[in-house]
This record gives sequence, structure tokens and C-alpha cells, in this order.
Amino acid sequence: MTSGKKGTVGIIGLGIMGGAFAENLTAAGWHVVGYDIAAAPRRALARAGVEIAADAVDVARKAKTVITSLPSPKALAATVAAIAKAKLPRRVFVEMSTFTIEDKTKAGNVLHKAGHVLLDCPVSGTGAQAKKKDMVIYASGGNAEVKRLRPMFADFSRGLFDLGEFGNGSRMKYVANHLVAIHNVASAEAMVLGMKAGLPPQLILDLISTGAGNSRIFELRAPMMVQNRYQPATMKIGVWQKDMDVIGGFARKIRVPTPMFDASKAIYAKARKSGLDDADTAAVCVVLEKMAGVKRKGGKAKSRSR
Repeated sequence: MTSGKKGTVGIIGLGIMGGAFAENLTAAGWHVVGYDIAAAPRRALARAGVEIAADAVDVARKAKTVITSLPSPKALAATVAAIAKAKLPRRVFVEMSTFTIEDKTKAGNVLHKAGHVLLDCPVSGTGAQAKKKDMVIYASGGNAEVKRLRPMFADFSRGLFDLGEFGNGSRMKYVANHLVAIHNVASAEAMVLGMKAGLPPQLILDLISTGAGNSRIFELRAPMMVQNRYQPATMKIGVWQKDMDVIGGFARKIRVPTPMFDASKAIYAKARKSGLDDADTAAVCVVLEKMAGVKRKGGKAKSRSR
């Protein structure tokens, strides 16, 4: 397969976020080479025009710039170990997952010893936002490389911020997701308060969206709460737990009290115990409805697709 008009980009990890990156870059004229250990996203992205590689090393063999969007530090460590062992020419890796700075630093050191570069570039935005290129990138770890890659970033995001020193991208992401965690639970709490008071869910959405209590998270998640449907997930509660653990650990390490964040963690934990791991994080509304004794017309709240 020949390169796209704008060049070739590799993507390792074609899940909710990585898949959205791949689709948008392909549509913008890039030749995207991707890989995921799961067959379903490989098939879906192949239909969207992505060249599916044999494995992660094959992606790095075919692309000088490689985006990684992986589910766990273990997956990142295994990926960089395999690539380092392959003895490939210099590659630039754009790590866009939410992990601890320590895990990203370890990965960067492995790649550096093999002659490669790792940038720390997490994103602020949900999967739904990623599909619409409505997200921002917090880049760090290499000013020259970030500058060179701006055209690529522009084709799958609405904004890029170069934060300088490696790890600053992750630090900014922790701050952003700290607010996301709280705003999501606060949005659900407000919806349940309104419903218990006898107000129609759609009315709550419409009027909060026009007032001072609105937030980007309310705009994104409240429609799911109104419909009482939490699939397809833009961020699964089970996956979100990883982000919560990273943020909480970072706050403790630098000795910052986070009482509101800690309070929100209890609601996410209840959602997981209720079997909502695969539902969107907006499904915390189900938990709060049960706690408040809210029973909607039509029966039990649903976390399944239509």
C-alpha cells in the first residue's frame, strides 16, 4: 500500500481513542498503519482504509512516527520492549495514554537506549469527542519533534499545547481528568436531584445547558442520562478506574488533598460493583438514582445498547 498524500503514521492500539485517531488521520489524507491485539477493531479499521500490520513491531517498521494508545502500563512496557529488540532505525513514538509519569519514563528510557524518542502527549476529551476531533493534546518531551508533528496533530484534534519538559503533558492531564471525574458525578447528582423533584430529564438537560451550572462534561454525558442508555461507551467505567488510580496516586505523592475527587471515587466504585464496568462513565447516574429511590417510567435504568 502506498503512502497517503501527507505521509505515513503508525498507531498501536485501535480502541475507542486510537481507532478515532486512525479514522480521522485516514480521512485527512494520511496513510495509517495500525495494529491492535483484538480482531474486531482491526477489521473495523481495515474497512475505514487503515493498513493493518502484523504486530506492533511491524507498525514501527513501516512508520517513522508511531502513536501509542494502550490500555495499561503492562501493554506499553511489552510494546516498547519488542520494538527496542527489533533494532529499527530511529522512530518517534507519541504516547497518548494516561499512565503514571514513572511508567512513561521507563518506556522512554527503553526506547532511548534503542535509538528512539518517546513524547508524552495525553489527550483531554472523550471517545465521542475524539471521533469529532473535538479534543486537545497536552504534548511534552521534545519541542522540535512536537513542532514538526503539528500538522499531524491538527488532523485529529482541535488544539495542541506544547508544555515543554517530559511529563508535563501527563501532569496537565491529571488536572483535567480530576475535574472530569468530579463534573461527571456532579452532573449525575444534579440530574437525580431534578428527577426526584419531579422535573422531566429532558427539561433538566435543556435548562442547565443554558445556565451557569453548565459544563462540557454535562453537555457530553447528560444526554445519556436523559435517555437512560450508556452504550456505546465513550469511556468505560472499568477503564476509567485506571485513570482514577493514577490521578489519586499522583495527588498523594505531591501531598495535595482531594476531598471532592475522593468522594466521586466512591460512586464509581459502586458502579463497578453494580456490574457497570462496560458502561459509559455517565452510568454513575444509575447508582445515584438507586440511592435516591428514583424509579423512571418504563422500568429499570438500562446500560445496554438499543
